[in-house]
Amino acid sequence: MTEGARPVVLAAPSGTGKTTIARRLVSEGDDFVFSVSATTRPPRGGETDGKDYEFVTREAFEEMVARGEMAEWAEVHGRYYGTPRRNLDAAARAGKHAVLDIDVQGAAQIRETVPEAVRIFILPPSGTEMVRRIGLRGTEQRDEIARRLRSALRELSRAEEFHHVVVNDDLDRAVARVRELVRDSG
Repeated sequence: MTEGARPVVLAAPSGTGKTTIARRLVSEGDDFVFSVSATTRPPRGGETDGKDYEFVTREAFEEMVARGEMAEWAEVHGRYYGTPRRNLDAAARAGKHAVLDIDVQGAAQIRETVPEAVRIFILPPSGTEMVRRIGLRGTEQRDEIARRLRSALRELSRAEEFHHVVVNDDLDRAVARVRELVRDSG
């Protein structure tokens, strides 16, 4: 059990290692759990409902929003994505920090709807390294990489909206620093 458990928002541009940090926080201890996002997009190969995402219909998602059940949500490329409040409540009841791996727009909503959340912005050690990491994925075409980089510039300008900034120049150090910041925020 974690005294003073509160949600932890990790936000960052593509290529910073935010999702890797989130996975390590959850896998290396019992005080962090993922907050599974809801989405209206169909599952991709190998994705499991309730583990990777909560896959819902557009109508069900809109009903959740109307009932105030979403801590944050957005429409991205014609699909809805969001964080059900019940995930945050369940984690708190269990004495665990719910980890939200979300974008800066979602983090801005969380700032308003869940003010007790610890908001941490993850930075890459350099722009060159961020580009390298995106390219290493091998999943994005050149135009997609360019789009992600333009988006990253906009997101970087919002780092001041967060409680803390962590540079991910060494994964072990970055994970340890996030743990320390969360522990000290309680």
